[in-house]
Amino acid sequence: MTNEHLDVLIVGAGLSGVGAACRLQTECPGRTWAILEGRDAIGGTWDLYRYPGVRADSDAFTLSYPFRPWPGRRTLAEGSALLRYIRETAAERGVERGIRFRHRVVAAAWSSQRSRWTVEVEVDGAERVTFSCGFLFLCTGYYSYQGSHRPAWPGLERFAGPVVDPQQWPAGLDWTGQQVVVIGSGATAVTIVPAMAGRAGHVTMVQRSPSWVMSLPEQDAVADLLRRYLPPRAAHHAARWKNLATSISFYSWCQRWPSAAGKVLRARAAQQLPPGYPVDPHFTPRYGPWDQRLCAVPGGDLFRAVTAGRASVETGHIAAVGEREITLESGRVLPADIIVSATGLRILMCGGIRLTVDGEPVEPGERFAYRGCLLSGVPNLSICIGYINNSWTLRADLTARYVCRLLNHMDRHGYTRAVPRLTGPGVARPRPILDLTSNYVERARNVLPKQGARAPWRLRQNYVLDAAGVRFGDVTRNMSFARRPAGPRSPAPAGRAAVRKGDHD
Repeated sequence: MTNEHLDVLIVGAGLSGVGAACRLQTECPGRTWAILEGRDAIGGTWDLYRYPGVRADSDAFTLSYPFRPWPGRRTLAEGSALLRYIRETAAERGVERGIRFRHRVVAAAWSSQRSRWTVEVEVDGAERVTFSCGFLFLCTGYYSYQGSHRPAWPGLERFAGPVVDPQQWPAGLDWTGQQVVVIGSGATAVTIVPAMAGRAGHVTMVQRSPSWVMSLPEQDAVADLLRRYLPPRAAHHAARWKNLATSISFYSWCQRWPSAAGKVLRARAAQQLPPGYPVDPHFTPRYGPWDQRLCAVPGGDLFRAVTAGRASVETGHIAAVGEREITLESGRVLPADIIVSATGLRILMCGGIRLTVDGEPVEPGERFAYRGCLLSGVPNLSICIGYINNSWTLRADLTARYVCRLLNHMDRHGYTRAVPRLTGPGVARPRPILDLTSNYVERARNVLPKQGARAPWRLRQNYVLDAAGVRFGDVTRNMSFARRPAGPRSPAPAGRAAVRKGDHD
């Protein structure tokens, strides 16, 4: 077993991990770092997902990095475009040199005596090696890559056709002329249905309960206009802030006047569906807008597929699955050659890594999140959790910038340990960190960290306030620091990724 020491270890080479490495290079140029990636490619979610029509469900200008203009024109970027953008950013910024592929982190143990993490890593599914680091930055997201949640539908074992998990889409699956049933009503389902409808005989979306579905323009006309008259970076920032202001305002309106917002969304859905189509119950949820994440559809493609007769929606519970059909509790029988199980994520915090502090296990679900990214009582560790009402990258980039600010503060004062302490009256009143009623969140209440009642333990769903806090907030508030002689440094040049000999030409 080898033991290589770095100042910062980033886990995950997806959108968050690549962005974190870029920020470390520019804002902490004296620190050594590496990215450990369990898979064999850059991209995370956008490399994993291969299902038809895969795309973002938030606008591309806020989902992209603030330091690199988004080159595309689509409002909701295609998955392939996002993957290309992440890889090009990693290459352009030199980040790809610091990625160790097929390095799956299994466990991480903090020693207060040594002021460092010892990280156990499985390489190529077999060999075990160790790294050590002063700071551990987990950019692993919060869902499992091993498959989605799948309910136990009665009789599923009798089904004669393929049952497909969107996370593990089979290469070469041909649905031409087939009767496809997509089970689910979230962002994945509303993407897959219109994408498959063009070739399938018919696609039916079966949902236990509906989601709010909102149509967005396929292209951002204002962004196109800004690009015509402004330099690329200026146009990118202007479009980004325009979209940010729009989304924050819409979210606030939905939270304050949910009944009015629901009526508007229902009316817009009705306008895009055939006359007399049952908007109730198929597109009218029982909850208010943004109690669960809204489903955005570019150019109303889901509504267009329904209007053209290529797709339909059924609302109800599944009573039984047969050899070539699904029967609902209402008695309706749906022919099915292929079943797509788009029934939600399985939450997995910290990438399933076993964490210990001085020999004591750390369960994220028992901890509070400090500034939405550190865990109470856990030294020198950050997690990355995105917004529920906005693009993931907005929050991920703020987290990376905060970590850099914290590291720089520690350097200036000679600290080697920073621990968030849950102090103050009323702070420890727990609230869900993801304040949604979605089933995948409800299933994971005991797995996700908590948020407190007040800052810095409250995760505000407001980028503007959070950005001000990251830049100007007191980095010492509710934090405990300690000094100790610094451990050995990696021999990598200052501000460069620690790259092993032979990793690149």
